[in-house]
Amino acid sequence: MNTSIQPMELMSPGDNLEAYIRAVNSIPMLSAERETELANALYAEDDLDAAKQLVFAHLRFVVFVARSFSGYGLSEADLIQEGNVGLMKAVKRFNPEFKVRLVSFAVHWVKAEIHEFIIKNWRIVKIATTKSQRKLFFNLRSAKKRLGWMNEQEVTEVAEALGVEPKTVRQMEGRLSSRDESFDLASEDDDDVWVPAQFLSSNKDDPGTAVEHQDLKDYEHQQLMIAYESLDERAKEIIASRWLADKKRTLHDLADQLSISAERVRQLEQNALKKLRQQLVTG
Repeated sequence: MNTSIQPMELMSPGDNLEAYIRAVNSIPMLSAERETELANALYAEDDLDAAKQLVFAHLRFVVFVARSFSGYGLSEADLIQEGNVGLMKAVKRFNPEFKVRLVSFAVHWVKAEIHEFIIKNWRIVKIATTKSQRKLFFNLRSAKKRLGWMNEQEVTEVAEALGVEPKTVRQMEGRLSSRDESFDLASEDDDDVWVPAQFLSSNKDDPGTAVEHQDLKDYEHQQLMIAYESLDERAKEIIASRWLADKKRTLHDLADQLSISAERVRQLEQNALKKLRQQLVTG
């Protein structure tokens, strides 16, 4: 795919969302081999053209993810634009050596940017709800069998399933079907206050999400191992003895073994941990 003919306007949907979606869906998808080739070029040579091709080929994926957040009353175009920012961050950090597809790695970054955007822009009326009411709010859309208003039988079934009164189901259904009047929450640490961050797209039961999470865990583990192997032998010994072994050793034990002071062992340990953290952050 020649990205030189792809307009940079594709990074932002603009006013004509339908035309944008048609445009990104017309961009050919990459084979696994071509994706790896481009990712290697970007990772090893900072090839910006390869980065563009990776980004453009995955814009349709961002549209798909953004549409799963359509129930929060925000512009789909804005959600897509924020998701595109996450996609670019993912491409920048993608390491082809870990043998996962970019789409599996990028989903974390795309969703994170959309989550952040929703949290900043979707304010809600402060209501002191019970845990059962919160559960209802989180699950009502999935509990509903159709898009229209529920009938009495459906309201009763949902109320029984979620452990609330039928009138509460009606109230929450109304809230989900309209935009709330908004004002700032008075207290950030009030346990009885729910905020958007508490009910943003929980997909813990989705097998696809489980695979994505496992891919990310594998990636982070591999990054940690690469960082660990970059340490000198003494630092490896300290980290292994203090953090990886079943029976942890004390600073004084290692000081005696390495013929240095316990304070020096502590300093070496802190420096090694700092290197490991930097590797995980920068990827």
